[in-house]
Amino acid sequence: MAKKKAAKQGRAGTPALQVLDAHGVDFELIEYKHSRVMEKGYALDTARVLGVNPECVLKTLMVEADGKPAVGVVQADRLLNLKQIARALGAKHAQMMDPAKAERLTGYVTGGISPLGQRTLLPTVIDADAEHADEVVVSGGKRTLSIRLAPADLAALTKAVFAPISDRRP
Repeated sequence: MAKKKAAKQGRAGTPALQVLDAHGVDFELIEYKHSRVMEKGYALDTARVLGVNPECVLKTLMVEADGKPAVGVVQADRLLNLKQIARALGAKHAQMMDPAKAERLTGYVTGGISPLGQRTLLPTVIDADAEHADEVVVSGGKRTLSIRLAPADLAALTKAVFAPISDRRP
């Protein structure tokens, strides 16, 4: 994987890119345009536009577990299982966070929320099926920017745990 640094590309970069640069992590920066037809969300559209298997594109979902904010990271073609993420976080209940609250908390806009470089490092759970992938693609901090990196690097930088937290789409 080619290492790219935001500073070398003539821009300060998003907080996600700044985290990668600060830790010297190998990654590939991917810039693209979303299609005009996004029937099932940004992550699936990203997979389609990039021609990448949706299992390799991860979406970042903000939740509240027993009232406390947390991050769930699952494959583009999967649904977050709220009972399973609650269990992984040691909570009794989890619910999706209001999008406006997620934006304020992370500093990113919905559809571009990255698990990296959020304003506060929150408890993070990555779906267990992503752990053994060679590479994954996550948001780079805006809707038209993604990052390809190793799942172990993503977990290390977010202090995440891997746990089964997704269901296949019906």
